[in-house]
Amino acid sequence: MPAAPKAGNPPGQEEARPAPEPSVALPAASAASAPDDGDSALDLPDPNDPLERLYGRKQLSFEGGVPYVTVRLMEAQQAVTFVPKGRMRLQARGGLNKVLEAPAGSAWTVRLKSFEPGVVVWSVQVAELRHDDKAGLAEAKALWTGRGFEVRSSVAGSRYGIAGKVLDNRRYLLFIGQKLPEEQAKETLKDLHQRYGFQGSLVPSLERRPHGLLEVLDENGIVMAMAEDLVSISSPDGGPFQVKSVEHGIGYSWHGRQDRTYRGDLELVVDRLGGISVVNALPLESYVRGIVPSEIFARAHPEALKAQSVTARGEVLAKIGTRHLTDPYLLCAEQHCQVYTGLSGEAATTDKAIADTSGEILFSPDGRLVDSVYSAVCGGHTEDNEIVWGGLPNLSLRGRPDLVEGGERFDRVGDKRLGAFLGTPAKSYCAISSFSKASKYRWERRFSQAEVDEITRHLGVGHVRVLSLTGRGSSGRGSVLCISGDDGATQVRGELNIRRLFKNLNSSMFQIEPPSKSQPDWIFHGGGWGHGVGMCQTGAIGRAEHGQSYREILRHYFNGAEPAKVY
Repeated sequence: MPAAPKAGNPPGQEEARPAPEPSVALPAASAASAPDDGDSALDLPDPNDPLERLYGRKQLSFEGGVPYVTVRLMEAQQAVTFVPKGRMRLQARGGLNKVLEAPAGSAWTVRLKSFEPGVVVWSVQVAELRHDDKAGLAEAKALWTGRGFEVRSSVAGSRYGIAGKVLDNRRYLLFIGQKLPEEQAKETLKDLHQRYGFQGSLVPSLERRPHGLLEVLDENGIVMAMAEDLVSISSPDGGPFQVKSVEHGIGYSWHGRQDRTYRGDLELVVDRLGGISVVNALPLESYVRGIVPSEIFARAHPEALKAQSVTARGEVLAKIGTRHLTDPYLLCAEQHCQVYTGLSGEAATTDKAIADTSGEILFSPDGRLVDSVYSAVCGGHTEDNEIVWGGLPNLSLRGRPDLVEGGERFDRVGDKRLGAFLGTPAKSYCAISSFSKASKYRWERRFSQAEVDEITRHLGVGHVRVLSLTGRGSSGRGSVLCISGDDGATQVRGELNIRRLFKNLNSSMFQIEPPSKSQPDWIFHGGGWGHGVGMCQTGAIGRAEHGQSYREILRHYFNGAEPAKVY
């Protein structure tokens, strides 16, 4: 999701926290370690492997009852330079397992000297079901077995007990056939689509980890140690680390590099892309401090900042064990997970909101952990999760109007009412927020015929005659773009794929006006900025500015969910 511009003064020191209640991992499956019927996303963990806590731990770890996370700051780097702000202890893993100590302010570089690639294989996923839907799993197995396929299933996600609450994001994944190289798996998926009109997905697993040698150099360029695969860096007095030239925003217009400072420890590990991944290991609350001001305006109303703090924390817990299964970390620092800029991005206003909601996450009325996702501007109506990402409908992520009371309702926009909805000056909370931008609430993009033909050239349809967005959800966002041309027709599926195809459209809530005698362009009339599922960030600000508490804001966007403190 787009990161909001940051504002605010440098944060103060970490506030003291009361001792948390004990936390335990319940005896339950995770994608990394406990298969349902003999299959697993990764091999079973080796407790003697120093890399296991990075690769194998696809569950949260706890220290003193507080959750810890591992976050990739950047990857595929040939060399990484960092400066400890406190005393440093560096451990070069492997061989002699050398330990170096150094004072604050010294500069160090870790450089990749040699590399051996790992092996990643892919499974073709044909179904995803709730973990309590054993009957549905049996039915799906019977369907694909009847079609002549070998089937296997596993459990993705994890289950934890924390302070009397159960956090459970497990679900069944059903696969067909054996694990395959990526290109073979893609061909299998393509064949499934042609034969059954079926849109499956590919799930990677790591058969063999990459291997490499790392050099540790002091600020004079002298090699002080060699490591196999991993260099671990901590500060005995808890000081942060400045990492030089952190690459960020890859694939976006704001792609660049910046020196950034991070709390916690650093792990520099050889990655499957042939470089070094820089991984930050730190408490969840410290992590959230680096997320919230990167994802919402730090000058926003305090109640909106509290709502953002709760959602950011809950989205982390809901994603554990479901992403980056072949990587030596749980989460990344980019939009794919949540934007994280470390101590460099912290602000006093968001620090206070995080402290005021410390340890709070959302639970649905039936007691389930809520995947508390959010987007920048819903455009007046949020969207159902399955329209945007596919998968199972989530009762906490139902599309609903975000309009100020008293205007035309538009309880469901869909396809038939989208034109009227986009053309009506409806008063929504994301339109009346003091942070609202008219160009994000309602927008227009124009493409010449030549541009459309060039954009779609790789699809092989020739000169484009028809563009039609279908598969619309409750907000009118579409999930299938049908394209017809002189040489054939095809479909582009997925909200994000559609937006990216046409040069990063603001959202998939749009109608298409074809060229005519009076105007030569294809015109996209749209609303909103982002996927539109869950909390509307600009709408949350508007609601807070009109007197709603963070609990009321969250209750609206997540269908009655309530925050509860779990640590």
